[in-house]
Amino acid sequence: MFYTRTEKFVKDLLLSFNIRKPADLGIDKVADALQVTVHLWEFGSEAICRNGKYIIFLNEQKNERVQWQEFTHEVGHIMWHVGRQELLPPSFIELQEWQANYFSCHLCIPTFMLEDNTLKMTPYKLMELFNVEYAFACKRMEMLENKRGLCRSNLY
Repeated sequence: MFYTRTEKFVKDLLLSFNIRKPADLGIDKVADALQVTVHLWEFGSEAICRNGKYIIFLNEQKNERVQWQEFTHEVGHIMWHVGRQELLPPSFIELQEWQANYFSCHLCIPTFMLEDNTLKMTPYKLMELFNVEYAFACKRMEMLENKRGLCRSNLY
């Protein structure tokens, strides 16, 4: 199986932290590995950098699955973006949000953890195995199916 840059980045990152299976994934384990502090609060999720240290704020009212998805989205911003979005043009903000969402899909449900199981997977199984919401699992499943279709169509 070939990996996109994002898939390879996520695989290398997680393996470097000895995160190898879905049960190893979670806010605490990933935050500890990245040396990111996580705080729960009443507002929307966001990531900031203070004195060279990253802090991710998550809404305390959201369920565990949504917090995990939003955490990985904010990790995407930390890994790939710098500066403050409110100073950027709307098109750049839109791009950064798309990139963080894409990253989140791959960090929540890493491709390398599915290699042996992709043919048997359903959105419901992804939801349970990776602790994400059903709609998120459906989106990720669609990404995987599209990738498989591209791989097949490129085989002459």
